[in-house]
Amino acid sequence: MSAPVSPDALAALRGYHFPEPVSWWPPAPGWWLLAALLLALVVTAALALLRRRRRRAALRAALRELNSLDEAQSDSDPASLARQLSRLLRRFALTRFPHREVAGLAGDDWVRFVDAHGAEGQSGERIGRLLQDAPYRPGGDVAATAQLAALVRSWILHNAGGRRG
Repeated sequence: MSAPVSPDALAALRGYHFPEPVSWWPPAPGWWLLAALLLALVVTAALALLRRRRRRAALRAALRELNSLDEAQSDSDPASLARQLSRLLRRFALTRFPHREVAGLAGDDWVRFVDAHGAEGQSGERIGRLLQDAPYRPGGDVAATAQLAALVRSWILHNAGGRRG
């Protein structure tokens, strides 16, 4: 049988000893991975928002300039207005398409580019020909310039999406 336990032996026992609480630092590898994924997501979203703001800023600036050209249409020389519309269209195209694809285009190549990226049902050939001919018509043609302004507006709105290429 077992020997009786003396009261002094019970007094010598220590109390319960719990382990140290688990520290929150350093986190487990899974938390590091989650933090890295969240950081990548935040950076990607911020960059996408910045790109979107820039695209919209270019669109707003183009439409603002087009509106001011429309307002000045009655006071302006039609040939000068056509040249300004042509420059506006080319500058806007440079914000939407790669420079190597747009910057060197002239003449028929520019007409084909405008045609290829025009709205469905919109004759890019028509806008391209107006862009080529209107600045050089003697005396200018107010009706053709007004038509050109409307076509430039629809082309800009059609190509208001993101950069391509």
